[in-house]
Amino acid sequence: MSTGEVFEGAKSYRKLEAKLSRLQYLNRHKVVYSSNWKKAQLRIAQVHSQIANIRKDTLHKLTTYLAKNHSQIVIEDLNVSGMMTNHKLAKAVADMGFYEFRRQLEYKCKLYGSEVIVVDRWFPSSKTCSNCGTVKKSLFLSERVFNCEHCNFSCDRDLNAALNLAMAGSSSVTACGLDNADVARLKQE
Repeated sequence: MSTGEVFEGAKSYRKLEAKLSRLQYLNRHKVVYSSNWKKAQLRIAQVHSQIANIRKDTLHKLTTYLAKNHSQIVIEDLNVSGMMTNHKLAKAVADMGFYEFRRQLEYKCKLYGSEVIVVDRWFPSSKTCSNCGTVKKSLFLSERVFNCEHCNFSCDRDLNAALNLAMAGSSSVTACGLDNADVARLKQE
């Protein structure tokens, strides 16, 4: 969050991945539709259900907290399907449930009288310095700390993006003084 508050994801799949893998491994040679196969399938389904329930519980608690305690929430429209094509990120992205987070946040904000602002996915929230407004040409995923060469500003990459999203949501002009023509030019690059 732009306040510096960090919420850890439940990572339910990662926690139960070894157990699930072991159950599936033990089930591989069982005769299909036998009694032992059915018992093993039931145990596998229970672990999948447990993973889903942990994820749902975490998302409900987080979205309820945000909708009740904040009048304006700015989120970024992420290209989740594009992130899922990256085999190194796909498991972690799927484990977070981004679409469900957005869906719950939208209906709970209506329920509690908050406002959700969705910033365009092409807005360079991670590449823009929240202090001086300069936009970096490239930023690797491995760079977890944002360092600005112009003003020597340094902070956590996610905090910098949250500050930029907060500025973008609070003004009609996008953060750091970019107008719609600049945003369109950045889309093409």
